[in-house]
Amino acid sequence: MLKENFKKTQTASKGIKRVRTSKPAKDKNSDKIHIPDGLFKKCPNCNEIVFVEDVVDNSHICPVCGYYFKLMARARISMVVDKGSFEEWDTNLLTEDPLCFPGYYKKLEKVQSVTDLDEAVITGKCTIRGYETCIGVMSSDFLMGSMGSVVGEKITRLFEKATDKNLPVILFCCSGGARMQEGTISLMQMAKTSQAVKRHSEAGLLYISFLTDPTTGGVTASFAMLGDVILAEPEALIGFAGPRVIEQTIKQKLPEGFQRAEFLVKHGFVDRIVKRKGIRKSLAYLLASAGYNKKGDE
Repeated sequence: MLKENFKKTQTASKGIKRVRTSKPAKDKNSDKIHIPDGLFKKCPNCNEIVFVEDVVDNSHICPVCGYYFKLMARARISMVVDKGSFEEWDTNLLTEDPLCFPGYYKKLEKVQSVTDLDEAVITGKCTIRGYETCIGVMSSDFLMGSMGSVVGEKITRLFEKATDKNLPVILFCCSGGARMQEGTISLMQMAKTSQAVKRHSEAGLLYISFLTDPTTGGVTASFAMLGDVILAEPEALIGFAGPRVIEQTIKQKLPEGFQRAEFLVKHGFVDRIVKRKGIRKSLAYLLASAGYNKKGDE
């Protein structure tokens, strides 16, 4: 009787889902367990170690605390557009070094090889739930999404082609601002892109600006804040100068949550916060509300 009371039994734990069953490989010549590179990542918000695969399956959101990991351009495109519908534009533009800035070309070559991107923005045409639209997506992993001459040119061409084709524009913004290695030429892109947005608007076409973390500097001071509808991801940092620079300048403590998306919605700078899993639905709704038809519809 007593033996039965202390007998080990297997019981199923309710509410617990086992997401990994494979065991880490063990080195034959060592007692250390070998963990493959890229299997885990640390969440900067909750400091939990999470499986990369779980993060990807959860739209690049931490499954523990809900933190939004930065989403690279091609990953966002695959998440937002209809499968097989994306047609990329202007892939042949080459970045030059107008100031002969030390190490600029080497830095460009390195980041191009690491990210498999030519520049910090991808532009093109696609459909989203059947609605045809022009789209641009900036990527923070390419020199922090900074706006140089090629970024400005690609965005300008995006709006010009959209105007010619009578199509709306959806632009996912993510940038640290103007690219210092290109000096004044980088700053000129602010005016150039803004003029292209104005011509697109005068043609009666819709521009949806979607702000992601971070959207700062010259990008915020130009095309990012010129959308007919301005959306943002939760907790995205949005502003011109950074909060630390502002505090040091005015010698005052900034309000809680200053320059975050929620703060900007409250003060009327952003129309709505859209969670990552609801982006496709929200964009399709806005395109339909603006009177656009699905591709193939009369």
